[in-house]
Amino acid sequence: MSPRFGGVIDELIAGQWVDPRTGDKYGIPIEAIEIAPSLVGQEAALVAARHPGKRITVVHDPFTRKALGARVYEALKSAGLPVCELVWETPRCSTEGVAELSEKTRDAQALIAVGSGTVSDSAKYATFLDKREYSVFATSPMNAYTTPTASVSTGGMKTSVTCHSAKGVFFDLEVLARCPQRLVAAAFADVVCRTTAQVDWLLSHLLFGTAYKDVPYTLLQADEDRLIAQAGAIKAGDKDALATLTRVSAIMGLSTSFTGTTHVGSMAEHMSSHTIDMFAKAHDGKHPGTSHGEQVGVATLTVSRLQNAILRNANPPKVEPTVIPESRLKATYGDEMAATMIAATKAKALDAAGASRLNALFAERWEAIRATLLAVTRPFEELDAAMAKAGCQRTGKELGLSEGFYRQAVRDARFIRDRYSILDLADDAGLLEPYIATVH
Repeated sequence: MSPRFGGVIDELIAGQWVDPRTGDKYGIPIEAIEIAPSLVGQEAALVAARHPGKRITVVHDPFTRKALGARVYEALKSAGLPVCELVWETPRCSTEGVAELSEKTRDAQALIAVGSGTVSDSAKYATFLDKREYSVFATSPMNAYTTPTASVSTGGMKTSVTCHSAKGVFFDLEVLARCPQRLVAAAFADVVCRTTAQVDWLLSHLLFGTAYKDVPYTLLQADEDRLIAQAGAIKAGDKDALATLTRVSAIMGLSTSFTGTTHVGSMAEHMSSHTIDMFAKAHDGKHPGTSHGEQVGVATLTVSRLQNAILRNANPPKVEPTVIPESRLKATYGDEMAATMIAATKAKALDAAGASRLNALFAERWEAIRATLLAVTRPFEELDAAMAKAGCQRTGKELGLSEGFYRQAVRDARFIRDRYSILDLADDAGLLEPYIATVH
């Protein structure tokens, strides 16, 4: 990989990246990450190096087959590798979809996923369950390719499942430059959530002593200012800007390798996106067809505005014991789903003693707490401007959601995970409902 595109990624693959603050050395389980101007003619060598002697199935959907999958399959076939292909007509990363993929590819020892997060995550989870190998050729500059987790729908509830990493992840910038601008914008939207996720995770750490590790943020820091500055160039298809986005996405995906959790880049903004995915159809009659990244981007702006409002206030919030609206959740989502949401919320809910402790902590240390959090956030106005330049959707309405449902999704996102976020703090302090009234 050219140092121009690789940098710290090459060092991580070699197990030689050194945290400049601690001197600790880090590596990653992925054997190869290529970010190259073009990978034409290299496909067979890349796959053979990662999966020598294995029977291979190339998995793609009808769209990603046209974008890159057919080229990869023909290259492997021409090189004499033992390969067949599966055009997966209706990919879905659910327990049923993953089982279907496993059955359709049962004769393969390794899968080569070509395409979206759905295809990639399905191949990732299927091969993990079957104890097989996989690599992936990307068709957009998103971050899901390098993470060892998969977002899997089970019984209507979307969860992040830890599985395993790809052997190799391959980004061809010529291919990425031809992918729909909407997908590039979605990838940009999905990584600028670093700021909201870090504030939420660090908030939880400061208030409750939950585990927190900032190594991934040290890695991302080198490129984030450049990424924000290049937002317009990314929309325009500039190759250098696209390489920056791809590198940031790859590093964001790698974060779980250092922490063992997806908290690094998945907090209130992702919970809002998952809530949209799970309940939009029931509320509005259909899912709007927007991608995970697009939804995360809009939710990032919504969460960022709330975080900035609370953290810019010199007066600390005053919390009350958590009130879980059990009757409303049951009426809205049904008894079974509500039971799951209630259990997740009880795991982090404040009782009277917990609320009293937090209020005492805020009274004594609010200035230090908010200064620590403001140091890792970005101003809402800066994010909003950058996302506009990158061509991202920025409101629930632009996602195709009714105002009522988007507000519901943000309000209820706190109930679907046991992760403590700014939504929990705001709701327990009586600040969330007034804020929700301004969300659109």
